[in-house]
Amino acid sequence: MVSALVLDCDGVLADTERFGHLPAFNATFERFGLPVRWSETDYAEKLRIGGGKERMASLFGDAAFVAAARIPDDPDGRAALLADWHREKTARFTALVQAGALPGRPGIRRVVTDALAAGWQVAVASTSAEASVRAVLAHAVGDTAAARIPVFAGDVVPAKKPDPAVYLLAVERLGLDPADTLVIEDSRNGLLAATRAGLACLVTVNGYTRDEGFAEAALVVSELGDPEGDPIAVLADPLGIDPGHEIVLGDLRRLLAARAASPHTASLHTADENTAAATKESA
Repeated sequence: MVSALVLDCDGVLADTERFGHLPAFNATFERFGLPVRWSETDYAEKLRIGGGKERMASLFGDAAFVAAARIPDDPDGRAALLADWHREKTARFTALVQAGALPGRPGIRRVVTDALAAGWQVAVASTSAEASVRAVLAHAVGDTAAARIPVFAGDVVPAKKPDPAVYLLAVERLGLDPADTLVIEDSRNGLLAATRAGLACLVTVNGYTRDEGFAEAALVVSELGDPEGDPIAVLADPLGIDPGHEIVLGDLRRLLAARAASPHTASLHTADENTAAATKESA
């Protein structure tokens, strides 16, 4: 078995939510003449919902919107509308990425390049549309590295994060050893998805997620960082990794080793596995 690094896309590869997805959603609403525009505060609430189509579908719960936008009552009609909206939104988001409006987050290209060079398996697991994820990945890490990285995204699984389905699928398809696999996420929903799949998780927060709860994380930092940039801020370090100016591959190796040896972390994962089982039974 080789070590594996599985990355979320939005907020991990790039700061896509504020500068990519939100403007793409609002431009789509305008294009279709829909009587809604999401502010940054509105969108922070929508981020609690996993998946772009699911966020758009939440509009159907607003009776005033449904009446004003003349939304059909039948499920097939609504599904067709969502598909049209989401295609437009994905195209607008991808155009922003290709225009260079969403540079990779600090350290992401360096860490991914180092992991690939060291023989790690690197993958991406996201609830966003696959076309969007692949565009962000290529711009964040470069075309050469991106070509070596499998992507699990969009509707590849029926349940979105915090359900662990996308991580369980990545582990199964790639033949990963969960004990030697590290996830990098940026939100509580992503953290829960990773830990419920039995995987260690490092969290790199962003402006939308900094105040969320990350008690289950193996390490919480402001960003991965780069040697030429500002030092990272360590927000939680329950395993005593004690990273330096920036996160390096050695930190990730120590994190996996420490997590495997930590009874505290093991108990957290046992609790989460029980939660996941209960969630699955009630679904």
